[in-house]
Amino acid sequence: MIYAMLQIMETPASTDPVLYSFRNRKIRPSDIAFIKEMIERHRVQGRSQIARLLCEAWDWRQPGGRLRDMACRDLLLRLEERNFVQLPPRLKGRCGPKSLDHYPLPVTPRPIEDGSLSKVEVTPVASRAERLAWRILVDRFHYLGSRVIPGEHRLYFARLGGEIVGCISWSAAALHCPLRDAYIGWDFETRRHRLHFTANNQRFLILPWVKIKGLGSRILGLNLRRLSADWKAAYGHPLALAETFVDVSRFAGTVYRASNWKYMGTNSGGRRKKGHTYAAQSAPKAVFLYPLHRRFRETLLGVT
Repeated sequence: MIYAMLQIMETPASTDPVLYSFRNRKIRPSDIAFIKEMIERHRVQGRSQIARLLCEAWDWRQPGGRLRDMACRDLLLRLEERNFVQLPPRLKGRCGPKSLDHYPLPVTPRPIEDGSLSKVEVTPVASRAERLAWRILVDRFHYLGSRVIPGEHRLYFARLGGEIVGCISWSAAALHCPLRDAYIGWDFETRRHRLHFTANNQRFLILPWVKIKGLGSRILGLNLRRLSADWKAAYGHPLALAETFVDVSRFAGTVYRASNWKYMGTNSGGRRKKGHTYAAQSAPKAVFLYPLHRRFRETLLGVT
């Protein structure tokens, strides 16, 4: 019955006004009614299960086929903030990411000031234990800390002689980036359907006790060589473009410039997410892009 209702709601003839837009999904009064019914039917199962069931009903999936349940959970929070729905209380023991402060460091800090760059390796995080180690290091030593990454993403360790010297993460591309979109030639609809061919370098950390000239460029180069193939193995599609945003109040983006990334200019900053709300403007960011193959633009524009 619920699925039949959804099909009626999403017919092209629908004249419902749009109440809210989220990640290119338009929410109408009939959608709100459907969401409320799902909440009531599955209240005792909790918010995560409600989000998964909504994704299944909407067939709302990532390009690789996985449900967009993290995005749906975010949507439900946004709708609750605007008093469109009332979510059930969080289930006990599921109150967000636990602090990593009590975990010991997974490596022993020691000065590393020399070593052959030819011995550097960049490998994907492959187990739960490695993922935890990655999160501990980034949370402890990256100024932005470690956060849960929704949707498609990949984590990497950089090692020198088998010893961890850096951490890197890649996530889904930013939805809005006028400098990038103009460079590609994206209009709204094309970006909507081709955005998943771009990945964002979300974190890049060289551990503070590691001081080797040229290490950052070497790590980035090795990571970029394998990134698209790793993405395809994990999510069923390759990548055509890498992007990153550098806080110009803190960094000059030297490692990206040295690695032949294209500097596109500086944006005006934006709203920063803080919990379930958005705080004031964040610092301006320098936008860098790196094409992953020669015909990247054709891929991003859907040109055969």
